[in-house]
Amino acid sequence: MKNELEKVLINLKDAFQSLEEGCMNAKDQLDKDGVIQRFEFTFELMWKALRIYLHKEGVLTKSPRETLKEAFRLGWILEEQVFLKMLEDRNETTHVYSKVKADEIFQRINKQYVTEIKKIILKLDNI
Repeated sequence: MKNELEKVLINLKDAFQSLEEGCMNAKDQLDKDGVIQRFEFTFELMWKALRIYLHKEGVLTKSPRETLKEAFRLGWILEEQVFLKMLEDRNETTHVYSKVKADEIFQRINKQYVTEIKKIILKLDNI
């Protein structure tokens, strides 16, 4: 299990670093779309990492929503509604494209989600 934990955390950190760089360098719509794609990858790795860490603690979850709620219950996530909005945004960007919506989601990624994901990575590093 430890090897799996280390591997998933390394992958999450790599994806997060790519997301952060994308946010810092986004200049046009193509860049923003790239950031949204990086967010989708990072979000997937984040919830799956949380699920693995929860399993280590004896908590079994199956879905992203259930995983986020359990992480909140354990105090690993402090802003439950932010993470549930992240899930909603990830679902929306995966299935539908709208430039207006993409701009709104990019702003949330850049102003809020990056900070919250970073907190999760730091938390998982210390469990």
